[in-house]
Amino acid sequence: MTQTCPSGATLAEAEAFLAAHPEIEAVDIVLHDSNGIGRGKIIRRHELTSLYKSGRHMPISILGLDICGEDVHETGLIWDQGDGDLRAWPIPGTLKPLHNTTPPRAEVFLSLYELDGRPMTSDPRHALQRQVDAFAKRGLKPAGAFELEFFLLAKDRGPDGQARPAADVLDGRESRKTEVYSVDHLHGMLPLFSDIYKGAERAGITAETMISEYAPGQYELTLHYRADVMQAADDLVRLKRIVRQQARAHGVVACFMAKPIADYAGSGMHFHVSLQDETGRNVFAEEPGQGWTPTLLHALGGLRSTMAESMLIFAPHLNSWRRFANQSYAPVSTNWGVNNRSVALRIPEGELRARRIEHRPSGVDANPYLVATTVLAGILHGLDTRIDPGPETTGNGYEDDAASTMPRDWGAAIRAAEGSAFLKAALGEDMHRTFTAVKAAELARVARTISEVDFDLYLHTV
Repeated sequence: MTQTCPSGATLAEAEAFLAAHPEIEAVDIVLHDSNGIGRGKIIRRHELTSLYKSGRHMPISILGLDICGEDVHETGLIWDQGDGDLRAWPIPGTLKPLHNTTPPRAEVFLSLYELDGRPMTSDPRHALQRQVDAFAKRGLKPAGAFELEFFLLAKDRGPDGQARPAADVLDGRESRKTEVYSVDHLHGMLPLFSDIYKGAERAGITAETMISEYAPGQYELTLHYRADVMQAADDLVRLKRIVRQQARAHGVVACFMAKPIADYAGSGMHFHVSLQDETGRNVFAEEPGQGWTPTLLHALGGLRSTMAESMLIFAPHLNSWRRFANQSYAPVSTNWGVNNRSVALRIPEGELRARRIEHRPSGVDANPYLVATTVLAGILHGLDTRIDPGPETTGNGYEDDAASTMPRDWGAAIRAAEGSAFLKAALGEDMHRTFTAVKAAELARVARTISEVDFDLYLHTV
C-alpha cells in the first residue's frame, strides 16, 4: 500500500534515478544512530520503488544500540516498547551512485518515523531539524561545513601492537615522519585520493583541498560550504563512508578514531557555521572597518556558556578524551579568538561575507548531526540571552587551561550531560535520554574490560 512519505521524498525521484542508472544492481539504505554509525540494509534494485512508496520497517531498537551494536535497555527503546517496528523513509536528494563497487551499487539515507508519520525523536537527524526550524522562525538559516581529518593506517599493527601509518599505495614507500603540508608526501597516496574525489563527485559532494596533517599518516580533506547545514552533516557522514570504502579497496585502513597514535595530534572535525537572513546576507558579517556584530558576539557567548555541559556530544568516546592535551591543536578551554588555532571558538580571517565561527572541540569520531544540533542550540541560547562572550584570547590559548570549566574525562562529561537542562532541550528529551544512556552503557563496558595497560603495569608488579 502506498503511503504519504513524511520526509518529502517522491517516487519520481527513485524512478528517475533507476532510469539514469541502469547499471545499479543494489542500494545501501542507511540510517544513522546516536553514534553516527550507519545502520540499515542492502536492498535489490527492484525494491527501491517500494521504499519510496511505503517506506521500510525497521526495529525501534536500531536507534538504541551502543558502539558494539548491542542493545542498551536504559534508552527505553527496547523491551519498554516491545522492540516494535517503526517506518524508515528515504531522505530527498540523498539517493546517489557509489564509486568503485562490484556489482554497481547506490546509497540512500533514511530517517525513522512513527507509524503515523510523526518524526521518531531519538533519530539524530530529527534533532537537527528541530534546531533548523527554530532558526527559520526567526528568519535565519544556518549554513556551514565540516572539516574531515583522518588517518590512513596499515592493516596490521606494528610489533609493539601500536597502529602504524600506511605505506604509500603508489609504490609501498613508508614514512614515520609527520610530513605536515608535504606535497611530495601526498603523491604516494594519489591513486587512493583520486578514487575518493571520484566517489565524492558521484555523490554530489564538493570535496576540496587535501593536505598532509600534523601526524604520520594523518590527512585533512575540506568540504565546500553549504547554505543548508543539514546538507553539511550529510556530506560529512557520506564522505567518511567514501574514504573508508576507497581506502579498503586500496589495501589500507581509514581510521576515524579521535586519537589512534599516542605521541601525535588526534583528528578533529571542526565545524564552520554562519547564519543567513532571508535575503542571503550573512548576519555574522560586520560592516567594513566596524567591530564585531552583536549577533556574532552573542553567538560566541552562547557557545562558551554551554560548551562544558555539551562536551559529551563533541567527545563521545573514551578515546575522544585522549585528543585533549596542551598544545595538541585540540582546545582545552572555552575560549575564543581571531585567527588563533589554540582556542575552542576561532574566527578565521577572510572576506567579510564569509564571516563565521569555527567550532573546534569536536573529534572526527563525533556524530555531525548532533554536533550541529548542539552548536546551533548554543548559538540560539546566546542570541536569546545576549550573553557577553568575554575578552578575546590572544596568543597561547592553552594558558587558559587552569581556569577552564571543561570536564576532564569521559565520565565527568557523561555526568555533566545527564544533568544538563540545556542539552535536554537542545536534543529533545528522547534523544537526550537515548544518547546519554548509550554513553553510560559504553562507559560501563570499558570499565569492566581488562586492558593491555593493566597487564603491562600490574601483572608482574603488584
